This record gives sequence, C-alpha cells and structure tokens, in this order.
Amino acid sequence: KEGNKGIRIAETPSGMINCIGLENPGIEYFKNNIVKNIKYSSPIILNINGASIDEYIKVSEIANEIERVNFIELNISCPNVKNGGMAFGASCESAENTTKAVRKVLTKKPLIVKLSPNVTDIAAIAKAAEDAGADSVSLVNTFLAMKIDTKTRKPLLGNIFGGLSGDCIRPIAVRMVYQVYKAVKIPIVGMGGISSYDDALEFIMAGASLVSIGAGIFSNPMLPIEVIRGIDNYLKENKIENIKELIGAAHL
Repeated sequence: KEGNKGIRIAETPSGMINCIGLENPGIEYFKNNIVKNIKYSSPIILNINGASIDEYIKVSEIANEIERVNFIELNISCPNVKNGGMAFGASCESAENTTKAVRKVLTKKPLIVKLSPNVTDIAAIAKAAEDAGADSVSLVNTFLAMKIDTKTRKPLLGNIFGGLSGDCIRPIAVRMVYQVYKAVKIPIVGMGGISSYDDALEFIMAGASLVSIGAGIFSNPMLPIEVIRGIDNYLKENKIENIKELIGAAHL
C-alpha cells in the first residue's frame, strides 16, 4: 500500500487526526526482510489488513507461517482507507464473517480483532468476533474526523477524513472497554489516549488485560517506560501483588 496522497496528519486540541492510509511494503517483504532484522526478544503483535476478505485470507496464510510473530491483530476498523477498513467491522455480520474466514487459515497464532468505535453497539460487534473465533479484541481504533483549512476553505487532509486519536478520545474509549468487558469472556486490549500510568490504569480497571499506546509517544517517546514504572509503583503503594487483581475492578 502506498498510502494516501496529500497531507496525512493534522493537530487538534488534545489530539491528532491521521490519514496515513496504512502505507507499508507488504506481508511478503515483512517476512523476507524486516522480521529477520528484529533483534529484541519482546513478543510481536502483527497488525494485518486487506481490501477484501480474500486478501485478508492471503495475508493471514503468510502471517501464520512467520514463527517470530506471536499474535495477529486483525484490523477491521481503520477509518482512513477508502477500500476495506471500517467496512469489515461496521456490523456484527461483517465482523463475524471476516473473523471466521481468517480464523480458518490462522491456525498457529492467537487472533486479536481490532474494533471500530464508529458503530452504534461496539459490545455486540465484540461478541460477534468472539463467537467467530477471536481469542481477544482490541479497542478502540480512531474516530472518524476531519479538519478544514479556513485559508483555502477546503479539507486539510488529502483523504478528506482521517482518524482522531489522543487524549481527547480517552473517556469514550474507556467507556467502550467497560461495555465490551461485560459482553465477552475473552481478553481485551485497551487503547485510546493513554498519556500517563493513571490513564492506563483506567483502561485496566474498565476491563483491559493489556494496553496499547500510540499518539502519546509523539510528544513523549519515553511514555511506555513511564507507564510501566508508574503502574509498578501504584501496585507497591497499594500492596497489590498481581496486576490481574485490577482487571475489571471498576465494575460494580
């Protein structure tokens, strides 16, 4: 994928909009070149995308054979590509069909399905993904947004629309993780505007077993390490032996 033309990133209050368009050299290039040069020992989560279910299947078949990859994250929720993206995660039926098709060929890796917040009932779609064979769900992806250049009187981004991320979406993302936790039994990866350890704890207490950090790293590259240290100190101060005790702790 070459990605989208024109301006791809725009700053917004407490966040950013991007329409990168999933630019990447492809799964075969990743397999034959990039993965061989990865020196660190941390688990790898490979995010995959396709413009059709057939393409999802083809990519999954190749990803299934890459030993160095530990998890597959199925992206059915990207708001900044014209073909594919949100269409596959916009309804229970499409999410279930896509997940089921990938699950048939992805026999060697745990499958995480990444959900879109641009839906009316994210809990129902999470349940559909679980029923179709997902081992986990991750949420939320970015919110569909746009920015207009008042000087030119035209949309600023080359793709017109993009995905909104950053601090501004966190309260909505936490709410959605909270709702999904009640609907499914599989683990949840929570994300959306994490910029401190306290933010990460909100997601965990809402029901996330794992958290993901994206936009926050743009302004603070050390953020992941700070979050780990902050959570560690929180556990010690509150005499909590295992962080698992906090997963879903906010549920009444």
